Amino acid sequence: MWGGRVGALPRVGGFWLTGVLGRKPSCNAASLKGNNSPQCWNCGGSGNLIEGDGFFCPQCRALQPPDPTRDHFSLMDCNRSFRVDTAKLQHRYQQLQRLVHPDFFSQRSQTEKDFSEKHSTLVNDAYKTLLAPLSRGLYLLKLHGVEIPEGTDNKMDRQFLMEIMDINEKLAEAQTEAAMKEIECIVRAKQKELTDSVSRAFEQGLAEASVEMVFRGHLLNNMSNQAFNEEHLYGNKKKNKDAW
Repeated sequence: MWGGRVGALPRVGGFWLTGVLGRKPSCNAASLKGNNSPQCWNCGGSGNLIEGDGFFCPQCRALQPPDPTRDHFSLMDCNRSFRVDTAKLQHRYQQLQRLVHPDFFSQRSQTEKDFSEKHSTLVNDAYKTLLAPLSRGLYLLKLHGVEIPEGTDNKMDRQFLMEIMDINEKLAEAQTEAAMKEIECIVRAKQKELTDSVSRAFEQGLAEASVEMVFRGHLLNNMSNQAFNEEHLYGNKKKNKDAW
């Protein structure tokens, strides 16, 4: 999965893959052990700061700086996969904020206050990134060396773009709540279909399909956000679990 070799990078949907799939970060927790094992800034202890919770010195319990090698999936205790248990993700988010939120460090040293701010920001970013399928997919692609440049909407699959245009036309013509709900059901069905397709593509290591499907989700999400805002949805605040 995600195998690749150095050479000409493939072009997908009008843009280029800017990396080699399957390449793993050269710096990780294991490489930091041994002679490079970090020391506690407070007591100088060289305990296993990376192991355990990774936030506090096991000797003096001082809050440590964020681990720069830790990605969002590791931080949020999730498998590096497009399929994420959002209930577990939310629980982990709440758990971490109870550990590192700045409110709990008001009586601690300025160093720990600064670290708590950084940790809290990282936790917020990781949670928001992994919660939504679009940002999760883009982040997962980025971890595998794939970037999707801005402004490539016009290079997407023509048939899919026609489907988006058709939905927009139906929205413009919709005059009743029933008509809007019908279109909303169509959009949600497409969002779920895309989510399932992206999941299968990532699981099978199909880089090109992953890029295509994630970018389709990006376009559909933009259209959905514009069409189904709170005013359009009859003043009701709805949560679409399949929304990108």
